[in-house]
Amino acid sequence: MASAKKNSPIKSTQNSPHLKSARSVEITQVVEWREGETRRVEDYLAAEEPLEILIGRKPLVVTMRTPGNDEELAAGFLLTEGIIEERAQLVEITIPARRRNLVSVKLARGARIPSASSRRYFAANSSCGVCGKASIDSVRARNIRPLNSGFRISADVLCRLPDLARPSQETFGRTGGLHAAALFDGAGNLIVLREDIGRHNALDKVIGWALLNGRVPLNDSVLLASGRGGFEIVQKSIVAGIPIVASVSAPSSLAVELARRMRLTLVGFLRGQRFVIYSGEERIASGVETPELAKS
Repeated sequence: MASAKKNSPIKSTQNSPHLKSARSVEITQVVEWREGETRRVEDYLAAEEPLEILIGRKPLVVTMRTPGNDEELAAGFLLTEGIIEERAQLVEITIPARRRNLVSVKLARGARIPSASSRRYFAANSSCGVCGKASIDSVRARNIRPLNSGFRISADVLCRLPDLARPSQETFGRTGGLHAAALFDGAGNLIVLREDIGRHNALDKVIGWALLNGRVPLNDSVLLASGRGGFEIVQKSIVAGIPIVASVSAPSSLAVELARRMRLTLVGFLRGQRFVIYSGEERIASGVETPELAKS
């Protein structure tokens, strides 16, 4: 199999008619209690279905996700988990007819095909990310470019990012049950936003979008993540070359340690006119001092 060129088109089926049946929202009947009275109403639920990713015909992983942007999810997962290192190694992504919960990928020669034990490892960690101190060493051992040390964002722009992202969180607005990952440039312009039932899936969709559009490494971008800034969010961002990661909640201790070792700017508790810088304060152009202790 010949290696694909960097900017060659990837065969995709994301516009196939059978994919229109994939829904990110389900409607159900519920009983609402309010001020001592009950009534039966319709409510919206975020859809959650399994997605199996194959390399050729060999199963790689099954992950629970919100249907939609599945090819981006597969591409982002392959990159952030170290199976591929660049777009040129991803030759083809297909979703078989009438199999909306299955994605098959074809890799170029030289891509790292996971062993059976590695595939079991992916399956065990597909819903919660990788944990443990040894994981930091494994990230550092990978061939990852240094993050852009010259990229800056002002504190004022950073504080506006949650409000700038909210209008694009359509499914969250209807269900209240999805995470979001959004990329911005240094001026606060929204580049892309994806939603999913899982934080790491939302980020893989964003990174997959960037990979398929030839925009990796994302060295002039800021990631805004809903929920907490866990290890897997930081790890995936580093692989994609994102120099600044901000979340509306707290990071984990392992995420902070990895961010500091890899010189990533990590911001937590981004709410209103307040945030906490855990690592890389030099990229925040405001002279804000790093607090020693964050209070929720």
